[in-house]
Amino acid sequence: MTTQAFNPYLPSWEYVPDGEPYVFGDRVYIYGSHDRYNSHIFCANDYVCWSAPVNDLGNWRYEGIIYEKTQDPNNKDGRQCLYAPDVTIGPDGRYYLYYVLDKENTVAVAVCDTPAGKYEYYGYVHYKDGTLLGDKEGDDPQFDPGVITENGLTHLYTGFCPAPDKSRHGVMHTVLGEDMLTIEKEPVFVIPSAHLAEGSGFEGHEFFEASSIRKRGDIYYFVYSSTVMHELCYATASSLDDNKFEFGGVIVSNCDMHIDTYKPADKPMFYGANNHGSIVEINGDWYIFYHRHTNGNVFSRQGCSEKLSFTSDGKIPQVQMTSCGLNGGKLKGEGYYPSYIACNLFCDSESVYTGGAIGGGNFMGSEFPRIMQDGKDGDEEIGYIANMTSSSTAGFKFFDLKGSYISSVRIRSYGGGVIEVRSKWDGEILGTAPVENYNIWTDVSVDIPLPDDADSLFFTFRGWGCPDFAGFELKKR
Repeated sequence: MTTQAFNPYLPSWEYVPDGEPYVFGDRVYIYGSHDRYNSHIFCANDYVCWSAPVNDLGNWRYEGIIYEKTQDPNNKDGRQCLYAPDVTIGPDGRYYLYYVLDKENTVAVAVCDTPAGKYEYYGYVHYKDGTLLGDKEGDDPQFDPGVITENGLTHLYTGFCPAPDKSRHGVMHTVLGEDMLTIEKEPVFVIPSAHLAEGSGFEGHEFFEASSIRKRGDIYYFVYSSTVMHELCYATASSLDDNKFEFGGVIVSNCDMHIDTYKPADKPMFYGANNHGSIVEINGDWYIFYHRHTNGNVFSRQGCSEKLSFTSDGKIPQVQMTSCGLNGGKLKGEGYYPSYIACNLFCDSESVYTGGAIGGGNFMGSEFPRIMQDGKDGDEEIGYIANMTSSSTAGFKFFDLKGSYISSVRIRSYGGGVIEVRSKWDGEILGTAPVENYNIWTDVSVDIPLPDDADSLFFTFRGWGCPDFAGFELKKR
């Protein structure tokens, strides 16, 4: 029996953003950065790996720490963080992990005989004369390596181009030889940064960071984060050798901007910020992996995934954020559902960006709800939504709600009022749950019938104080 899959797909106390998914054998492996809960910086922890059976995407297994930051010879004291990595299989069948330390401008490589074993430091990407990539005149500083290996050569894509910085040029494409370190074809800039984008087709979605490269059929898909940060975009090419990519569109936004099917296109439905991920085929279906932000800042990010569709000409329509992600369909209309799987979270004071998206820090004000946990980083404490100030709304999608009703809502609070339940964010109130001073987590009994044709649930607090919202119970009549 398969396990229901949620977003985020890993346990609520795990923070692995910048997800690069790969299927090796009969399992899907996720590689990424490793944030710390309630951190003050990005990527504070060592690299870990998780995997799941390709036919049971709700059943993730912790593979352990695969690479420690202090294994890099330039980081013996651990002062630098391991930024977003990528993995590829070399011509020798071994697994090569490419990464950049947060204060270095060069690409390092580690290697392992298995997908999720203990990786060992291998070397730095360099020119044939020994000069490190990133150190040669004309090179941009290296960042966010994305790699794909074909015909004995590894194509490496790198770059970090914040819009105000006119010293950087865009995505660097560098081709490496069979040793996975030595440059065979010198770098070429293939997708422009903001100040070079005029007439390129990338205007408004210029390259910022998060290089990732995949192939589907005869089309190469370059996935990246644009200068607006919250969206993952893609560009396509028929060959990697001619370096001609065309802008394709937006795949996902971690605040659901641009989506106009269930709300106005310019209404943010979550608190967005930077984004990073990629696409992968699992059991015949394609998915986009990306991340969301929690804890009211940008430094505690969690991986999410959504199922993709492709048009006949290879385009990817933008997908909306959901709670069911890798589930392969709607969630069951019965059982207890924790609030941390909310795919929408907002209040009347709208904000596209998580507090501190520009420059770090916490939320701009106390009115914003946030997903968090009790305890410290590493504690296996189930996440919940805190600071549900009046108008705060948590949305969950999608469910099979035929014959379902809400039997209880779990709350902890110093405050008073009601939690209103709707099947649309702006729909009619279907019922309410009373909110009082509950000093401990309390299951408040309710009987709120749900329309048979509904597939979404939205919970809005109205009143005084700032309750914490842990989850809700669905039952069948």
